[in-house]
Amino acid sequence: MHIIVNNSSMVPIYEQIVEQIKAAIIKGELAPDMVLPSVRALSRELKISALTVKKAYDNLEEEGFTITVHGKGTYVAPSNKELIREENLKEVEKDLETAISRGKRYGLEDGEIRNLFDMIMEDYYA
Repeated sequence: MHIIVNNSSMVPIYEQIVEQIKAAIIKGELAPDMVLPSVRALSRELKISALTVKKAYDNLEEEGFTITVHGKGTYVAPSNKELIREENLKEVEKDLETAISRGKRYGLEDGEIRNLFDMIMEDYYA
């Protein structure tokens, strides 16, 4: 597993870890029942506090992406297609919000943005 931590980012380190592990699970790079590195091993590898890694792993478990078995480790949870679909939808929604915001900044009307979206969808399925 390859995780990159950006210490100068405004995003907290534990959130960076969570997002990268979630992305790897969603893409299928981390398969169900695969064991994640131990908290200590990952903290050593990333040169960060074990508490930061623990917080990331706890968040992943709360969101249903991992399961922790005390004394054995943290594992990728069995594939939950609906959870993965929801995460994908959230990502697309965020991208659409960014595009709409940019259109508004450039002075486009709501109808113009909708027309652009419709044209792009037509071209996509042509």
